[in-house]
Amino acid sequence: MLASLALLLLAEPPAAHFHRVPEPRENAFSILVPADWRLSGGIVRVNPMNSGGALNAIGAKLDLTLENPGATVRLRWHPEMNYVDLRRTPVGQTGMFPPGSNYNGALVYPLPTAAQYLEALFLREHPAAASVQVVLRQPLPQTAASYQQVIQRMGIPVQFRFDASLLVVRYQEGGRGWESVLYSAVQDFGPAGGGLWSNKDTFTMRAPQGEMESLSPVVATILNSTQLNSAWVRGEIQGQIQRGEIAIRTQQDIARLDQEIADHRRRTNAEINNQAFHTLMGTDEYVNPLTKKVEVGSNAWNYRWVNDRGEAIYTNDGNYDPARAGLSGYVRSPVRKRFPEK
Repeated sequence: MLASLALLLLAEPPAAHFHRVPEPRENAFSILVPADWRLSGGIVRVNPMNSGGALNAIGAKLDLTLENPGATVRLRWHPEMNYVDLRRTPVGQTGMFPPGSNYNGALVYPLPTAAQYLEALFLREHPAAASVQVVLRQPLPQTAASYQQVIQRMGIPVQFRFDASLLVVRYQEGGRGWESVLYSAVQDFGPAGGGLWSNKDTFTMRAPQGEMESLSPVVATILNSTQLNSAWVRGEIQGQIQRGEIAIRTQQDIARLDQEIADHRRRTNAEINNQAFHTLMGTDEYVNPLTKKVEVGSNAWNYRWVNDRGEAIYTNDGNYDPARAGLSGYVRSPVRKRFPEK
């Protein structure tokens, strides 16, 4: 992604002094930064105990901002977040998790295209922007294919889908004109993911309108200068394995709940159909307490009594007792409880 963005911002590089600066929070990597620019933010970790679940707590996330001295130029690396689109899952079709709700620590959000994701991101970041004009909406199918190739080389059997896009937006904000470049790839985890998707390598840059081209060599230098801290990478991989095992167990519990909901729906529908049949036929299902079996009888009366000879008495009198009428051996035969039990 970084190389793709750099190619779109080519120009002759001016003389500039760059310092190598470590990622501020965990020294996960270092990048080249112009001498007087400010780097802030860094590695972010999500606590599953206060985020509603584990779906965003497995790996470290990067939320990093780089600004020039006047903060007129801003580069931001956005964190990769997991989202879930539950519209095609049993748990989502119950209406329990509408868009905007939390599902195991992930925001419920319908799967967008990369361009749609970036447009929504721009509006969140610039709610006061006026005269917004998208001057470039560029699909990047080759970039999307490169993500797929990486997955295949890693031997991951899951069928991921990728969509990548780049947007250039011009707008007015704070009394002056601006231009923003936005990039992201949307990763769909496919059928095995149960609606899971994420934004990958999301990057935005803002500059005063008309200055983007002159800044391109500086930006290209920054974007291509990353050096990973190998010790941090080893520790992060080990931590992700441990946290991933916990998340897998959590997902298994959720999958079981999903199946239980589907079973519940199937049984409920079966009961509805069964009850409709008895309504049409003027019958109902009763439990014989002597045989423990379900028997079909008339629904024309409210109460039913049976004996061990298979005989039955029906009545609408709730106080009726066959024994007081000299009929021994009869017991009340109640209507079978419906699912779900009332």
